[in-house]
Amino acid sequence: MPSFPTGEFTGNKIKVFQTAQSPTEKDLNNVDQLLIIIPAKAKKAVWNALPDGNKLQELRKRSKDSHVPLVSSRLANKQQSGVHVGELAADSSVFDTLTFARKMLVAALTEKVSSVAIWVTGFDSEEQEAVAENFIAAALAAGFVMPTCKSKSSPQPFSTLRILGMANKLDLSRVQAEAAGNNLARALTSLPPNKLDATAYCDILRSLAKDRGWQFKQFSTAELKKKGAGAFLAVAQGNDDNSAAIVRLRYRPGKKNVKSPALSLVGKGIIFDTGGTNLKPFNSMLEMHIDMGGSAVAVGTLLTISELRLPHAVDCWLAITENRTGPRAYKSQDVVTAANGKTIQIIHTDAEGRMALADVLHFASEDKPGLIIDYATLTGACMNAVTTRYSGVFTNRPDLHPVLKRSGRDSGERVWPFPVDKEFLAELSSETADIKQCSPSGGGDHILAATFLNEFVEKDVPWIHVDLSACTRKGGLGHIPTTITGFGVRFTMNLLLDQHMLKA
Repeated sequence: MPSFPTGEFTGNKIKVFQTAQSPTEKDLNNVDQLLIIIPAKAKKAVWNALPDGNKLQELRKRSKDSHVPLVSSRLANKQQSGVHVGELAADSSVFDTLTFARKMLVAALTEKVSSVAIWVTGFDSEEQEAVAENFIAAALAAGFVMPTCKSKSSPQPFSTLRILGMANKLDLSRVQAEAAGNNLARALTSLPPNKLDATAYCDILRSLAKDRGWQFKQFSTAELKKKGAGAFLAVAQGNDDNSAAIVRLRYRPGKKNVKSPALSLVGKGIIFDTGGTNLKPFNSMLEMHIDMGGSAVAVGTLLTISELRLPHAVDCWLAITENRTGPRAYKSQDVVTAANGKTIQIIHTDAEGRMALADVLHFASEDKPGLIIDYATLTGACMNAVTTRYSGVFTNRPDLHPVLKRSGRDSGERVWPFPVDKEFLAELSSETADIKQCSPSGGGDHILAATFLNEFVEKDVPWIHVDLSACTRKGGLGHIPTTITGFGVRFTMNLLLDQHMLKA
């Protein structure tokens, strides 16, 4: 059974209320912390309309423009509510707004509270709605309780979120669904590797599938051997048991027997990566329980799609194993045969992610989906290229590069595209097999890894690969306050819904 109940992963205990009018004294007496967001260089009338506006303006004069929030004080009401005022520049990007929201929430949650209110004022209605939605996303991330192994569980940061003074009531279905998907991705990725072993992970996925009405299929190592999944099994053979598996989840909102889905999500689920025979040094191995973060993002995205009840068939394929040392572990110069018949010369056992994904991408593309998106914490080279602020993206449809960048910009989960041109195959040319696993020189390994993966995707299937450099960032990223970011859910939903990549 799962070490943690699935409710801890997906449950949203925060109640959200919306009020159209500007806050009254009664409203403020129901609030422990009030966040007020106004435009930069707001007119005096905007300040005068705030509760205790004169006092807040005086405090503003003593504050530096770079401070977030600009002003923190307490209202002279019965509740003695904390109040935090922040100014948002008109040219702020979505990422900047989300980051601003995270910092405002941090200021509000320095003490024990039960209710938080957000009041966006002084903007036109369209800007007000956009800012409010980004703040709600930040609040739902800040209010989520991550799984813990401490003897005393962490308290809920707050239980009530009030949105004040909106000209129109917001439809929060998407922002709440994306928050649920991100929270699930972060929670799964955070689990210790002895709690989230392959057996426990499959149990959690089975439980989620039952709760959400997804079809669940677990392919055992014995079944995978019959299917010829030699690339995945090469990584799994170092394990001390046969718990490694490929799991397929299916969301079918209409006809249950649809074989060719509109979308296939693929995730790298290396639940712990020692580096294998080419053992990692201590600092590189310490956080390798997060190497299954790609699979967590894939499942989180599936949850979001399911929560929104999108009318599209979606598959989710997860490659779940450890990469261990031992007498049976695969090694340099082994030659293995993948499920699509290609032979692979092993160069470095710590390049295991592309091996595990190769067979899964083949299985996913056999069903001829309208689009494949895979997620993986795949290469240090990508992190070196774009840092942990961005993630790298690759595709066999180069015309999508501008669309991918736009999705990253508009979602606040920023990405940068790299090529997978045929010329890079020269670096993977092998004298003993069809292809090398990686290049011994290591240069441009993020590009070579994607080039390798591209060889296992059917050419008539559009494919996007996300190398999750931004899976973790100390201090958080955008609206996410934790080191584990769950990066990818918002980006994908923007790509599918706003860029119209999800087709029947």
